[in-house]
Amino acid sequence: DPFWSHVSDLPDLPSALIERLRHYFLTYKLVPGQPSEISIGEGYGRSHAEIVIQAAIADYESEYGSG
Repeated sequence: DPFWSHVSDLPDLPSALIERLRHYFLTYKLVPGQPSEISIGEGYGRSHAEIVIQAAIADYESEYGSG
């Protein structure tokens, strides 16, 4: 997507967008009148995200096979 072509890591995104995404994921499953038990930790950059994704792929393949 040409609009996002300059983005290669979390700091490349506007902070307002990151806050909107955090707000969305903190609130989209809220039930009126019930307390929230949701929390979001600190964000991390691309290199750590790639490690997390590879670990998730390995876990999936270990559980379900590679297809």
